[in-house]
Amino acid sequence: MSIAQVLEGVMLLCFGVSWPVAILKTWRAKRVEGKSGLFLVLILAGYLAGLISKFVRAAQDGVRPEAVTALYGLNALLVAVDLGLFLRYRTKAAGSTL
Repeated sequence: MSIAQVLEGVMLLCFGVSWPVAILKTWRAKRVEGKSGLFLVLILAGYLAGLISKFVRAAQDGVRPEAVTALYGLNALLVAVDLGLFLRYRTKAAGSTL
């Protein structure tokens, strides 16, 4: 494992720590005021692009995906859950849009 992979993993872990907190907060409050659906969609798209790039690169090189690929998948899953909660509870927020 290279130093670049370790640093990429640290970055993904740092970003990923916030998602369970955000999910729990939304789940408990059942409110999404101040949360942007568009932001969540863009973040999800970024994680999915990173995930797909890891699989494409591994396939091109004929190797297994790097270990950090799992972190892209986990973060994408957590953002998808947060987006799902946003969509579920957005009707409670006055004038909310995606």
